[in-house]
Amino acid sequence: MALSVKYTPHFLHRLEDIFTESQFILRYEKGNFKSGYCVLKEDGLVMVNAYYPLEGKINSLIEVLRANPPEEARLSDKNKKLLKEILAETPAEEPGLPFGDGNSASNKA
Repeated sequence: MALSVKYTPHFLHRLEDIFTESQFILRYEKGNFKSGYCVLKEDGLVMVNAYYPLEGKINSLIEVLRANPPEEARLSDKNKKLLKEILAETPAEEPGLPFGDGNSASNKA
């Protein structure tokens, strides 16, 4: 099943719910994170730029989940299902999600 990313507060809460059940603590903080977020694996902490718009927060959380999948044993069935959908998709399959450092040829003017 293809992941349908919806840029709504409800979808953001669904992603945050995965972090609530995972080994990571999710925080929204001020900062100049080059990619919009920072993962401190040793501390189990994920920080997302608090000033990011809704779309940026959702994209950042999806990217973090793909790079650092949580332990499925900790997740409820509904969150396991959403996580599997997120992990099944690749960034190239979702043209609406900006990934990388912003220096690709398609991003240059």
